[in-house]
Amino acid sequence: MREETGQEQGLDLEPPVRMEEEKEVMEEREVKERVVEIEHPLPCLTESDTQGIIKGRDLFGYVGIEAVLDQMRRKTMKAGFEFNIMVVGQSGLGKSTLVNTLFKSKVSRKSCTPNYEEKISKTVQLQSVSHIIEEKGVKMKLTVVDTPGFGDQINNENCWEPIVKYVNEQYEKYLKEELNVNRKRRIPDTRVHCCVYFLPATGHWLRPIDVEFMRRLGKIVSIVPVIAKADTLTLEERLEFKQRIRQDLQANGIRVYPQNEYDEDTEDRILNDKIRENIPFAVVGTDKEHQVNGNKVLGRKTKWGIIEVENVAHCEFAHLRDLLIRSHLQDLKDVTHNIHYETYRVKRLNESNANGQALSPLNRENGTLEKSDAESHL
Repeated sequence: MREETGQEQGLDLEPPVRMEEEKEVMEEREVKERVVEIEHPLPCLTESDTQGIIKGRDLFGYVGIEAVLDQMRRKTMKAGFEFNIMVVGQSGLGKSTLVNTLFKSKVSRKSCTPNYEEKISKTVQLQSVSHIIEEKGVKMKLTVVDTPGFGDQINNENCWEPIVKYVNEQYEKYLKEELNVNRKRRIPDTRVHCCVYFLPATGHWLRPIDVEFMRRLGKIVSIVPVIAKADTLTLEERLEFKQRIRQDLQANGIRVYPQNEYDEDTEDRILNDKIRENIPFAVVGTDKEHQVNGNKVLGRKTKWGIIEVENVAHCEFAHLRDLLIRSHLQDLKDVTHNIHYETYRVKRLNESNANGQALSPLNRENGTLEKSDAESHL
C-alpha cells in the first residue's frame, strides 16, 4: 500500500516538475529570439508571403541591385526637380536678401525686377518668380513666392487669408491634374514646400499676428520661423528671445517643421532634435563679400567689425541653409506630398463624395478661389 501510494505521489509530482522545466526552456528560447530580433530587426515587409531576408553573403554572386541608385540619380539629373519656397514677413526684414544669400544668386523678385520700386501694398498680394539653378549637373527649378503687404497695415486682421488661399490653390491645381483621365506624364508641382516666416528682432514675445499666422498656416504647410536681422541683438538677448518664442509656440500649439511625429527612426529623431533646439534660427543675410584673414566671406561690415554670415559663432544662417537645402530638402517635399497635400486631397474627395458630384470650384470660405481667379494671382 505504501509503495502504491508512493508511486501515485510520484505520478502526481512528475508532471509539474516537467512543466516547470519546459517553461524555463521556452522562456530561454523567447529571450534568445528577442535578442536576435534586436540585433537583426526585420524591415517593414508588407507582403504576407515573404520568406525571409537574403543578404549579400547568401547570394551566389553579384546581382547588381545597388545599381538602381545610379539609375535614379541619372533620371533625376536629366529631369531635374522643383522646389517652391515662400517667404512671409513685414517689409524691411531682409526677406529678399536672405533668399539671395541662401542660393548665392539674385533669385528674389526684388533683385531680378528692373527698376524695382518698394511700395507698401494696401492688401497682401502674392507674387512669384522662378529660376532654373544648375550645380554640378543637377537642375532645380526654384520658385520664390513673396508676400508684399503682409503685416504692413494699421489693421492686419485676416491678412493671412490670401496666403492660405494661395497654398490651397496649388493643392487644388495638383489634385485636378491627378484626376484627369489623360494625365500629364509629369505633373507640374507648384505646391509650397516650405514657408520661411520672418520674426522681427524685438527681443520680447511673439506678436498676435505671428501667433495667428503660424497657428493657421502650420496646418497646411511646413513653417520654418527665423529671427530676421539677428545682429541687432546681443548674444544674451538672442538666447532669451529664442527661449520665449519656443515657449509661445508650445503654449499656442503651433506646429513648426520638423514635427516630432514625422521622425521615421532614431537617426532622424537625433538629427531633428538638434534642429528643434535651435528653432527659431537667428539669421543675418547679405550678398556682399569682404576680406577676412585673406579669405573672401559673405558678411555685413560695421565699424566694430564684420559679421560673417556663414560663421555659426556669429549667426545661425548655416543651420537654416543646411536644413532647407543640404539635409531636409527632399523631406520637405515628402512632407508636403504625403502629409499636407494628402490631408487636402482626402478632404476634397470626401466633400465631392458627400455631394455625389465631381470636384466643384471652391469658394472663398473653403480657402481657395475658382481656377480663373487663382491664375490671376500667379
